[in-house]
Amino acid sequence: AAVAAVLRVTNGPELLLIKRAEVEHDPWSGHMALPGGRREASDASLQATAIRETHEELALHLRDAQILGRLDDIAPRSRSLPPIIVRPFVAFVSPDVVLTNSREVAAAYWVPLALLRAPESQIEHMVPHSEGEARFPAFGLHGQVVWGLTERIVRQLLALSDS
Repeated sequence: AAVAAVLRVTNGPELLLIKRAEVEHDPWSGHMALPGGRREASDASLQATAIRETHEELALHLRDAQILGRLDDIAPRSRSLPPIIVRPFVAFVSPDVVLTNSREVAAAYWVPLALLRAPESQIEHMVPHSEGEARFPAFGLHGQVVWGLTERIVRQLLALSDS
């Protein structure tokens, strides 16, 4: 699978996050995420997957964007999730891009990197499971929680942008 970490600059750098639509039998239903999804046979590469999925989900053409590179591949840590590997690609778009949510996307947000770095955004997310609860590092953003694979990808991106 592949996702796009889409950046733009307005008053400062911002990252595009989506809230996935609620879909039965989807383990990531309703979660905050980066646009992306599973590779299809017609995709020439995982970068092509990220470009296609971003267009399908938000009508955002990354073919016109500057692809800056990719981050490290990442996989779910939970055995209850599908055994996938996700490759994140970083793209830079103009600040005036227009997003149109598909049925897969409940909402889209441009989040300032400064907000993601802010101490008040650093939280722990509690997830119930068969043996109690598990704690995960997360970002709390205006009532939304970014955790799991997306949190780990965002931390990679923040670490690179700090250097």
